[in-house]
This record gives sequence, structure tokens and C-alpha cells, in this order.
Amino acid sequence: MDAKEMIARRAAQELRDRTLVNLGIGLPTLVARFVPPGLHVAFQSENGILGFGARPPEGMEDPNLTDAGGGFIGAEPGAASFDSAMSFALIRGGHLDMTVLGGLQVDAAGRLANWMVPGQLVPGMGGAMDLVTGARRVIIAMQHAARGESKIVPRLSLPPTAERRVDLVITDLAVIEPTPDGLLLRECAPGISVAEIVAATAAPLIIPDVVPDMPLGGGR
Repeated sequence: MDAKEMIARRAAQELRDRTLVNLGIGLPTLVARFVPPGLHVAFQSENGILGFGARPPEGMEDPNLTDAGGGFIGAEPGAASFDSAMSFALIRGGHLDMTVLGGLQVDAAGRLANWMVPGQLVPGMGGAMDLVTGARRVIIAMQHAARGESKIVPRLSLPPTAERRVDLVITDLAVIEPTPDGLLLRECAPGISVAEIVAATAAPLIIPDVVPDMPLGGGR
């Protein structure tokens, strides 16, 4: 499997039964493909849908069914659509059990930057600030590095999304838990050593005596 699928599979292991979960645009939408068997999860997207599923097979897409990034999605039985006001009432009202978001940087304090790069045109901040503030649990699913530079840094150099510490960071190399004491290395990706993770990470890591391999599970 490629790096994105591995990250999505591991993120899907954080899903819990009968929960309301937002999936951010890009890589996080892949999580819908790997829901563990027996779990009933309602996925929400900021553009106003609750109960969406994985992207349909090629040729079966419906142009009226897209996520907040414009990607095609499916609709599970019982799905509902509504306006942005209702969608953000769910987010800002604290009704989301979890959100899975992409990231540009996470720093040693667990703060996220994911909504803009200075000097580049962006259409708007989207729902990232609301999601990081409003969801009960915030999972970041992203590549460990970009263009050879670690995305897990001592201090953010990009504008922060929120002051809140995120709950978990899942990359193609590791699972890292931001804690009050720093970034705790919880799991290694299959075939990746602790030394390789430390070398690829700009921020300092707390290394426990035993670091297990990342469970990837199955999915639908």
C-alpha cells in the first residue's frame, strides 16, 4: 500500500462506534474506505452532508454529492444534506466526536498549522479553525515530511490554526501523541525504526522503552 493508504488505515483505527466524525479534505477522506467492520460511524463534511461514504467507483459519481474539497463521495442510507449554517452549528456546538484533518506543520507543543502558506493565494480558511476548536478529539493525518523537510517542528513557522493541542498525529512513519510534556512516540510504521523516526523529525520526541508497530487493520 502507498503512504496515504497506510495513514488512512491507521487513522480509521481511531474510529469508535456510533460517533459523529468530520473528515477534512484530501487525505482524511480516504478514512471512509477503511472503517473497521461492525462500526457505525456518521461522517460529516463542512459543505453540508451527514452520513457520507467512500468515493464511488469510477463512472458512478454523482456531481451533486461532493465533500468540502469538491471530491466525489457516496451517501450511506439515512444520509442528510443541509446548509452551511446547520453544518457549522454541529461543529461549533461541540457535537462532533472527532475530526481527522490534514496538516502542514505540527509543533512540539502539539499546535497545528494547516490553513495557509504565507505568500500563496488561498480562497479562505475553510472550517479548520472551527473544527480544531469544536471537535472533542482532533486527529492529524499527514505525511511526515514535505520536500525533504520535517513537518513536525519545534515551533510553527506557518500561521497556527488554533492554540489547542491536537490529540494524535498519524504520519507515514509514526504515530505521535502530543502531551503536556512533549511529543510522545507511540508507534512506528511497519519496517521503520525508532532511529529513522528521530532522524526525520525536527522536534524532540519522548521515546518510551517499547514502541510497537502501527496497527493497520482491514476495513470495508
